[in-house]
Formats: sequence, C-alpha cells, structure tokens
Amino acid sequence: MAIKRVIATEAALSLIQKLQESNGPLMFHQSGGCCDGSQPMCFPKGEFKTGNSDVCLGEIGGCAFFMGADQFEYWKHTQLEVDVTKGRGSSFSLEIPLGVRFYIKSKLFSDEELELLEPLTESKEA
Repeated sequence: MAIKRVIATEAALSLIQKLQESNGPLMFHQSGGCCDGSQPMCFPKGEFKTGNSDVCLGEIGGCAFFMGADQFEYWKHTQLEVDVTKGRGSSFSLEIPLGVRFYIKSKLFSDEELELLEPLTESKEA
C-alpha cells in the first residue's frame, strides 16, 4: 500500500466538506510564510494560480494540495497532516471567517515508508 504525502484529520475533512458545500470545488496551497507563517491555505479551485514552481503532493477531501518546489525540498521527508483548530488566522484562506484555521502537523517518514511513498501527482491543474 502506498504511503500518502499529505493526509487530513476527520475534523479537517469535515470542514473541507462544509467549505465545498458553500464554495464549490477547492484546492490547497501550503503557504511559504507570507501572511500567517507556514500554513495550508484553502481557496476555490483555480483561484490560486499554480505553475512549474509548485508540486502537487496529492489530495485531501478531493482537493489537490500544492506546495512550492523550494519549500517541498525541506518537507519531502515528512508526511503532512492537515488539521483544524479554533482561532482566526490572518490569511486569505476560506475557513478564516468561521473562526478556525487549518494547520499542519508533520512526521518524518521511516526508511520503509520512503520506499512506499505515493508518487507525486503529475497534474499542475488547480
């Protein structure tokens, strides 16, 4: 069984579903630290323009999850787990008006997990 590079908690998946109901298809981009540190930001699909400098790590809740290639170099040995917590972040992410924000928990892959990693997604379509 392939090991996923990005996963989400049940709380995060529930929030994603709620956001999809009111905003339609969504996408995520792991912030590089501009507005609210380094956090996952949720946008309507296609609102955040991705390009050759972005890597698609996989999907959570049916939403593509992107990260800048430079940042991925630092995170490529970790599994990212998207979770949600109370508190308003200062980003442009869709969940902010609800008084919650997505955040990342991470763990280093073991040597065995590194051998079983799911390949990076080829699609750059956000």
